[in-house]
Amino acid sequence: MDDVFEEETEQTVSLNEYLDEVEHQELEADLVLGGDEGKECTYVKGYMKRQAIFSCLTCTPDGNAGVCTACSLTCHDGHEIVELWTKRNFKCDCGNSKFGAFYCKLMPSKDIENEDNSYNHNFKGKYCTCSYQYPDPDVEEQVEMIQCCICEDWFHEEHLGLESTKEIQIPIDENGEPLFEDLICHMCSSICSFLHLYPQTIFAPHKQPNTPTTSKEKGVEAAPSGSGSSTMPENGTSVVHNADSAVHDPNFKNVDDDKSIPVGEKSDKCLLGVDLLTTELTFGKSQPMFLTKNWREALCGCENCLGFYTKNGISFLLSKEDSIAEYENLAKQKRDEKLQQQDGAEMSFLSNLGHVEKMEILSGIADMKDEICTFLQSFDASKPITSDDIRQVFDNLKKRRRMD
Repeated sequence: MDDVFEEETEQTVSLNEYLDEVEHQELEADLVLGGDEGKECTYVKGYMKRQAIFSCLTCTPDGNAGVCTACSLTCHDGHEIVELWTKRNFKCDCGNSKFGAFYCKLMPSKDIENEDNSYNHNFKGKYCTCSYQYPDPDVEEQVEMIQCCICEDWFHEEHLGLESTKEIQIPIDENGEPLFEDLICHMCSSICSFLHLYPQTIFAPHKQPNTPTTSKEKGVEAAPSGSGSSTMPENGTSVVHNADSAVHDPNFKNVDDDKSIPVGEKSDKCLLGVDLLTTELTFGKSQPMFLTKNWREALCGCENCLGFYTKNGISFLLSKEDSIAEYENLAKQKRDEKLQQQDGAEMSFLSNLGHVEKMEILSGIADMKDEICTFLQSFDASKPITSDDIRQVFDNLKKRRRMD
């Protein structure tokens, strides 16, 4: 009976927890924005390898334009904005012909159109093959999606074309954290079927589709498990590359066959031993691919392979700056540099003060932390914080200073 009348425990948060959460949110924002403080339009930088892009549905409801961080904040403040995270090889459209009479406040003079920009249904606020609206206004908790590193669309797990047998699954650890760095969706996997000619170590640790075959290898039966160095587990494909295929194609050589060429080193000699431009690759049913960390470093950069990448519009895979991992690393570096500059400015300011002034400032900071902590611990988390609450915090600080 006592439990019936027991008052519900108030949700409280310590100052350190609050500050940690603020820092976490700031870091997340920096990672998305790539360290861009949003002060200058990126148009002058041309087609950037990767940057944060936004779509303004108020100005371009057709979803055929994108703007940079600075323009989203300055030129489109109060508009219906879609956050697209990042896009590759993109140039800010703000104020060009797609915006009619609307002009860019930060850089009015721009080309009529950025012809090399590419757009998908994300710019209309729709994602995945189901055209899911994100964020969905009708649900409180948004459904998680994964971005394809080729088409840059976002997909729900159930719409990735994964086999019902679950032989191919999203690689995650016991805590639900991803074991892969990049996803290539089922719709883009046919373009990238050549990746199965590389050692399977570039794939995340779980079952993968069979290795594609060359046109000269069609009709070759699958090798027994473990007989081929790059043979993948069966997944409904009729033919696979195996250890005996070299007999049928003397020009073919697996990546592992020549240890004298380090994986990822650019050379006139092809790491694959296959001319991708003239060789037909059969992949079977398209399945998504999950790639491990630094998998791009294994890609061959010989003349023939470069020609293949260019022909299929995937030469960006050889650019280190294209990867999200590298984009976030650069963002972290910018953030660290900014924090160091702030710390340096604060220390420089304090060093120029006398002992009494220093103690006054440090004491004031300690009082403010205590007062904010007290406020947060006693505040009803179900209610919004108002301006009166903030004024009360500072009034309490003033009273404390008078008492001292």
